[in-house]
Amino acid sequence: MLQLTVLAAFVSAQQAASPVADPCRVDNRAMMSLGIDAFDQAMDGGWRELAQRPGCEERAADLIRTYRNFAQRRMGLLFWHEGQLRAGLGQAEAAIRLFEQSRDPADAVGWNHYVDATIAFLRADRAALVRARDALAALPPPPDLATWRGANGERPRWPMNLDVVEALVRCFGRPYEEAYGSRECRAGGGG
Repeated sequence: MLQLTVLAAFVSAQQAASPVADPCRVDNRAMMSLGIDAFDQAMDGGWRELAQRPGCEERAADLIRTYRNFAQRRMGLLFWHEGQLRAGLGQAEAAIRLFEQSRDPADAVGWNHYVDATIAFLRADRAALVRARDALAALPPPPDLATWRGANGERPRWPMNLDVVEALVRCFGRPYEEAYGSRECRAGGGG
């Protein structure tokens, strides 16, 4: 009951502070009622829909934090995704703290190497970035990799996220958003 009271107060405060024409306005009560997959993975709902609106990235990061706190669970991907938004906003230290919390103690797929690489990129530590990339690239595939399928039904590339880490290496020194998301960095032309 206390959680619902806190949520209601948060929603009321958000509505009072946000005019109707606010392009970043969302129904916080509806967002908090979403299951983790609908909130975190749906491209046309949850935090992602808000983050795609121009100028709403920080509000999306705040929404992820609110969801995490409301759910009262450690959800590694939510820490990660809030961190990505904060890194894109230039909030490197906040992003690093969130990335650290996304580590997987039972990592068998190189997630923690990806975390290390991203943190090294944000800290402008090229040597640590290259070490993390090399550690990720050296991971042997799991024996059952041929049976794995992504959300789109396709088999994932191995090692997972190596393409992203390679982009961070290629475009080292550029803003995170550019190194992470530009075609130039992902395609190998980033120098």
